[in-house]
Amino acid sequence: MRSALLAILLLLPLAAPAPEPPADLLLTGGRVWTADPSRPRAEAVAVRDGRVVLVGRDAEAERLKGPRTKVMALRGRLVTPGFEDAHMHLMSGARNLERVDLTEETTLAGLQERIRRFAAASPDSPWVVGRGWVYGSFPGGLPTREQLDAAVPDRPAYMDCYDGHTGWANSRALALAGITKETKDPENGTIVRDPRTGEPTGALKEAAGSLVEELVPEPTAQRHYALLLEALALLNRTGITAVQDAGWTPGEVARFLPLLERARAEGKLTVHVRLTVDVSPDDPASGIAEAVRLRERYADGPIVFGGVKGYVDGVIESHTAAMLAPYSDDPALGRGKPRWATAALDRAVADADRAGLQVWLHAIGDRGVRMALDAFEGAAKRNGPRDRRDRVEHVETIDPADVPRFAALGAVASMQPLHANPDQNNEAVWARNVGAERAGRGFAWRLLERSGGRLAFGSDWPVVTPDVFRGLYCAVARKTREGTPAGGWLPQLAVTVESALRHYTIDAAWAGFGETERGSIGVGKRADLVVLSRDVLAGPPEEILRTRVLLTLFEGKPVWRDPSLE
Repeated sequence: MRSALLAILLLLPLAAPAPEPPADLLLTGGRVWTADPSRPRAEAVAVRDGRVVLVGRDAEAERLKGPRTKVMALRGRLVTPGFEDAHMHLMSGARNLERVDLTEETTLAGLQERIRRFAAASPDSPWVVGRGWVYGSFPGGLPTREQLDAAVPDRPAYMDCYDGHTGWANSRALALAGITKETKDPENGTIVRDPRTGEPTGALKEAAGSLVEELVPEPTAQRHYALLLEALALLNRTGITAVQDAGWTPGEVARFLPLLERARAEGKLTVHVRLTVDVSPDDPASGIAEAVRLRERYADGPIVFGGVKGYVDGVIESHTAAMLAPYSDDPALGRGKPRWATAALDRAVADADRAGLQVWLHAIGDRGVRMALDAFEGAAKRNGPRDRRDRVEHVETIDPADVPRFAALGAVASMQPLHANPDQNNEAVWARNVGAERAGRGFAWRLLERSGGRLAFGSDWPVVTPDVFRGLYCAVARKTREGTPAGGWLPQLAVTVESALRHYTIDAAWAGFGETERGSIGVGKRADLVVLSRDVLAGPPEEILRTRVLLTLFEGKPVWRDPSLE
């Protein structure tokens, strides 16, 4: 009997495996760049429940088509992972959307006209505030209060420089802040003064700017929330689906975190956000403790806290970046002053590292970069091996001896391509200040790549536009968008288009410990995808500037769709 039953069972057909559920969305007939070296190219992507379920050929995707599956025919267009901005200031960028925008303006007369028009259009505003001027717009490299008085004589006005390290105040703003010739410079700040009279000129370097900034009225929470939603829409239009925010003070945590929470609860948070907490030289322990507290509460999900950020130095244009040798334009100015004493920095980094935090250090001058790398190396020796991914932010100049240390330490070079935009500010101020020899290693992306270092690209918005294509073009061509200089500035330091894309996708995700969830197109990963109007990998660099994002998917859902898309 048993033998007969076994024979019957053997003759029965094997049960077919359960069919795979249909996809929610199919992208077919395209050129898919995955950022995954195991399968760098494909024709189609299938999405279900916010995740990628297939990367392959059109015929394979067709088998996942069901009665409710949406199908988008790409017609040869390029699909890439969603872009990740590895260094920006999300809420500052949002707030800047309602202020006068001075970016892209390179003349004093042009700046004054923009400010004048903005003030005239906002007659009831008690202040006139803006951002984006560059040092090269002013004779001598710094603005004066009289120049701003000419545009806004009737109320206080304050304009932040594009890099956020120097402010420009008019006479009324200085008076409200009580800044006179007798006012002492704050720690880590300089009130620029007339060398003949000692009177404040209106330029405020570093921490001195906060003497005026703290008087500028803040938007209401509701207005800030509306600006945040505008900012998210702006980021989605350029294909950004993840951002890493470069440092919140405790006050900003209290003001801004509820706004992100509200956007998440309402289904309007359309980017992944990784946040850091500022640590200051006067009390690093409190910043570290706050970061640990927030990390425990926000360890996973669309909002994550994972690290701390400190400022080692300032910027080259205002001679506040820390250099190994004196500034070339005026050696009497010395080498710039770091914000931290070396021992204090080393101790704070080791303490944060011991707490398991990722450490971001703003370091622009070659001395600042060395101090940051030394602190990372010291922390690793004290605390033992682990997956740190500590980061040096900006790295505008670097000594050749420090280039291979990024790979050796496993540290990230977090850099912003448009900071190297070779405009008049770069040529007339930045390069002049550091001199030809150091300028020859300016923004040394290719040198760091060749040494095995990991780069992550971002914008530092609102320092420059978050437009990824502007950043890609500068990274590849090292030219302004007008095409100057003809051969590019230090073209030997440029990177390939594919490298630049990696630095805006998988490398940026890795820098934020997010590479298992995003940054490349692979089965199981979040369906954060962008469809581009052109194949930026195929044409000349100039094609990048003519490229648009046609579709941005965040976890499989469209958060931006170009009106021209069929």
